[in-house]
Amino acid sequence: MPQLTPVEWEALNLSLHVAFWNVIVSLPIAIAVAWVLARFEFPGKILLNAFVHLPLILPPVVTGYILLILLGTKGPVGAWLNSTFGIVVAFKWTGAVIAAAVMGFPLMVRAVRLSMETVDQRLEATAATLGASPVMVFLTVTLPLILPGILAGMILTFAKGLGEFGATITFVSNIPGETRTLPVAIYTFLQIPGGEASAIRLTVIAIVLSLLALLVSEMLARRTTRRLRGLDA
Repeated sequence: MPQLTPVEWEALNLSLHVAFWNVIVSLPIAIAVAWVLARFEFPGKILLNAFVHLPLILPPVVTGYILLILLGTKGPVGAWLNSTFGIVVAFKWTGAVIAAAVMGFPLMVRAVRLSMETVDQRLEATAATLGASPVMVFLTVTLPLILPGILAGMILTFAKGLGEFGATITFVSNIPGETRTLPVAIYTFLQIPGGEASAIRLTVIAIVLSLLALLVSEMLARRTTRRLRGLDA
């Protein structure tokens, strides 16, 4: 494959940067939400679960528009962030991170929740009766058992962040070097004469990265299944 141009490298590096921070931002919140959904019964649980998975159903452009309304410089949250802390996320790479995190959040929550639901809660109860605090029970018993699910969720969320387009371009637009991620760059190259070669190169890269992510996620899922069968035996 021909060498990438500086503009193509810029889009690829930005996408990797956005996808990485998307995972970091999503991870602790996703684990907490997955824990609540997997371990507790409460009024409104179905509504919370539906809200968490809403980005998977809504058109990405709608999600991006909602983010723009809320986090834009004139939105309620965005205006407060700007006036209080001087933080602006709309039309910035940080906004691209937020858009990717929102779109990938359901995937991470689902992967972690499914992993948590396979954990034998008797193991957690035994650790608690031995004097371990809830935090220590989670860190020493639950976390090691759900680690494959967490890793799978991280990988899927990373891949989703690499491929996010609709919410990103709606919320942070198409600014070279700032918000022009890999899929946005592909779209841009398709709109200009002679840009097909660049679009093809970036498309191949996107396909390869996505396939690698899916393969690693599948390997982790199979490892979890073998481990659970071993425990059942």
